[in-house]
Amino acid sequence: MAQEYEQLLLRNQLCFPMYACGRKIVAAYTPYLKPLGLTYTQYIVFMVLWEHESVTVGQLGNTLHLDAGTLTPLLKNLEKEGYITRARSREDERVTVITVTGKGNDLKEKCKDIPLALAEKGSPLTAKEAKELYRLLYKYLEAEA
Repeated sequence: MAQEYEQLLLRNQLCFPMYACGRKIVAAYTPYLKPLGLTYTQYIVFMVLWEHESVTVGQLGNTLHLDAGTLTPLLKNLEKEGYITRARSREDERVTVITVTGKGNDLKEKCKDIPLALAEKGSPLTAKEAKELYRLLYKYLEAEA
């Protein structure tokens, strides 16, 4: 292949292994989340809510690097299932506040062993490599676009 197309080779793309690893990780969570009726995206929403109890849609989107188009239908479904409430902020009606309900908090008990179960399956990375990868991924995520 000519030198001028070198940039189009899949093996030269940083984005591809990041994308493929993300898919592989989500697939590893699926057997644990599916019996609970949760997707990985719903699971990470709950992780934020379990930590903070209430957050705005904007805060949730910023934390999870998700846009409103992704969050809105997901949050509507969680509300319909009784896991969260959505309400307008008293301070600013343009802001929607998401709060985890008792039913949503009950899921925490069912999910608490998932990280340990995945850790027990093992990782090809050493603890030091995993920590470095975590640091580098967040460096990339937090960089200005």
